Amino acid sequence: MNLYTPILVLGAIAAVFAVGSVGIALLIGPRRYNHAKLEAYECGIEPMDPSDPAVAATAQRFPIKYYLTAMLFIIFDIEIVFLYPWAVAFESIGTFGVIAVALFLFNVSVAYAYEWRRGGLVWD
Repeated sequence: MNLYTPILVLGAIAAVFAVGSVGIALLIGPRRYNHAKLEAYECGIEPMDPSDPAVAATAQRFPIKYYLTAMLFIIFDIEIVFLYPWAVAFESIGTFGVIAVALFLFNVSVAYAYEWRRGGLVWD
């Protein structure tokens, strides 16, 4: 049980911090809300009612290209994070480790080729 004591203490500290943060926010947070505070924030653009005919005539779809680019960055950034330990321990992992990394790189290469083929890397 002595081996698990630091983990339990850390879990207790995390739980107290989480519950305490929410409790303090409820105690000292603002009590009066206005209409602007309750609206969703969308890049500084004021939300418009789509049922209004004047708004419906000029409404445009919101482009999601930025978010797709961000997701691609996250996916390929995670790939690099997985390759760091492999590069550090390359000499000691043996054949199994090399095969595992080769399969991982093949998997990511297939995803990259698919994304390239679908036009996800066109930046205009």
